[in-house]
Amino acid sequence: MSRKYFGTDGIRGTVGQHPITADFMLKLGWAAGVVLTRNTKGKKRVLIGKDTRVSGYMFESALEAGLIAAGVNVDMLGPMPTPAISYLTRAFRASAGIVISASHNPTEDNGIKFFAADGYKLPDEIELEIEALIDQPLVTNDSFNLGKARRINDATGRYVEFCKGTLPPNFNLLDFKIVIDCANGATYNAAPKVFKELGATTITMANEPNGFNINDQCGSTHMQGLCARVVAEKADFGIAFDGDGDRVMFADANGEIVDGDELIYIIAQHRQSSSEGCNGVAGTLMSNLGLELALKDVGIPFTRTKVGDRYVVEALKENGWSLGGENSGHVLCSDLNTTGDGLVAALQVIRALSDSGKTLAQLKSQMVKFPQTMVNVRLAKKVDLSENIAINQAVAIAEQALADRGRVLLRPSGTEPLIRVMVEGDDQALVEQQVNAIAAVVKQQIGG
Repeated sequence: MSRKYFGTDGIRGTVGQHPITADFMLKLGWAAGVVLTRNTKGKKRVLIGKDTRVSGYMFESALEAGLIAAGVNVDMLGPMPTPAISYLTRAFRASAGIVISASHNPTEDNGIKFFAADGYKLPDEIELEIEALIDQPLVTNDSFNLGKARRINDATGRYVEFCKGTLPPNFNLLDFKIVIDCANGATYNAAPKVFKELGATTITMANEPNGFNINDQCGSTHMQGLCARVVAEKADFGIAFDGDGDRVMFADANGEIVDGDELIYIIAQHRQSSSEGCNGVAGTLMSNLGLELALKDVGIPFTRTKVGDRYVVEALKENGWSLGGENSGHVLCSDLNTTGDGLVAALQVIRALSDSGKTLAQLKSQMVKFPQTMVNVRLAKKVDLSENIAINQAVAIAEQALADRGRVLLRPSGTEPLIRVMVEGDDQALVEQQVNAIAAVVKQQIGG
């Protein structure tokens, strides 16, 4: 059955355009309430959290009404990081958790992410059941079987304690001066509390959300401000989250960006050197070749998945591993939380720094990133790349030129009519030459 609403990371779109409207959210809340609690014994309970977008107020109310119409009790958590909803769904023994967020997207976008009772993203079959019900007439329960709503006021405090509890007893950050960029998003309240309560000297920026400034020239997608502030404040490092707090990026003391691949390597190497161990890492097709080779050098297995955290989670489960993620800063420590958690990942990196006695720049230098260049080619229509002889020949020529010190990836965008042409290798000039050559052929053959 083809998907009509759900993508690889929930439902996302532009506010005011189908499917992200208040009417759609009302219907979605009802459909989700019916499906998610169908086999639930006793009280039916669903949590709702959101990021700081102004449209979240409207969608929160619509989802609440739809769930109540389906006979579901609703706990309203307010602005909370996405991974906090995953944790609290488990902690509160809820039937499901819902996050209203478009993550790293601009403020005019919004979307919905679902977590099942176990804190993981919904299985495909459940999403398809919800999709099928959305298109059916909404049937409201009678007055005696409607749900109720309440607001949970201590949700942030619970999540802060959870994050601190992922570190060893008595671990502190007294020796660190940290700049924290909250992206004017969902971490604006929790992140400063975590680092301050652990004893760090903190400078906080982009932590005054007004409904419209989420991810606006700040956060993990716009690192320039953080990098400059770290240098100006003479801080040990800086930490940037995205709008919903499931991604994290660092800036070292020199103002240099430390991305998700480098953070994963730092955590992996630290775990391998400790009693915990690191039996493997799951990355994606976009993970830098330098990460794969660096892990190989220290004897840590590595596998690639399709782009998207749900595929990384599947690989971790399949291999019995606990560490993976994406170069965008989506880092999963599945032994600590069931989804990518920017705050938890940040604390794992800082633990590695503290235990090693080295600076972030020193730990980062142990993994040599390969130059990676990507060109987007807009399509006239959706096509099967595998059937185009000219494009396949261009890729083969590039792979031969790169030999075993590089790779080529052509990946259709999941949200736009684009083909992303990526070439990676240890020779920057060669990488740029080959990516432009392939992109030119793609544009000639199928470009719009």
